[in-house]
Parts: sequence; structure tokens; C-alpha cells
Amino acid sequence: QLQASGGGSVQAGGSLRLSCSASGNIFSINRMGWYRLAPEKQRELVAAITIGGTTSGTTNYADSVKGRFTISRDNAKNTIYLRMNNLKPEDTAVYHCAAGRPEPARWSNPYDYEHWGQGTQVTVSS
Repeated sequence: QLQASGGGSVQAGGSLRLSCSASGNIFSINRMGWYRLAPEKQRELVAAITIGGTTSGTTNYADSVKGRFTISRDNAKNTIYLRMNNLKPEDTAVYHCAAGRPEPARWSNPYDYEHWGQGTQVTVSS
């Protein structure tokens, strides 16, 4: 089970930090990430981080958030975070966390993640 929290409403240029805790029957994953869903837009995987193995901690970002968002993890707490800085109105969406074993080249495809959690709303006003 994945549970996201930390969303809210901010003005453009503001910051938020999202958290996602993993619990229960989530095994054999090698990557966790954040995707967002906005009205009339496609699901977008914005950031991902590898879990375990020799590449543990490797991060990937969508071009739309690169330089503004930072994904990190706390292994002891089974939690990942998404620090979002310099937020823009186009970042407005419901943000969900995901976990799974996507092929490295498909890290950005949200449908390659087996586990999805409930989302948290992020609203950025201009």
C-alpha cells in the first residue's frame, strides 16, 4: 500500500514537499516514483528513484520538472519524498506515488509500475 501526503495550495514560485509511505505487500520493486494527473492531460511520471541493488538511489526526472523537483528516499522509513520548488500553475495536478519494476528505459511510463497509491492534490495559483 502506498500513501501520499503533503499536497496543498501555493502561489507560483512556492514550494511543497510530498511524502509517500510504503507498507504491506509491496515486494520485489526496484523503483519508486511520482506521477501526476491533471484534467485533460496525460498521466505524467515526473520523477523516479531506484530502490536497492547496485544502482540504488539513481534518480530520473521529466524535462518539465528537471531542476525544480527533487526525489529522495528514506529506506528506514520506507518513504520517498518529492521536494517541489519554483512551482508553476502548470504543475497543478493530483500527485500519486508508484512502485514497481519497470525496465530502466521505461522508467517514465507510469503504467509499468505495478503499485499505485491514492493521490494528493497540488494547486498552484498564478
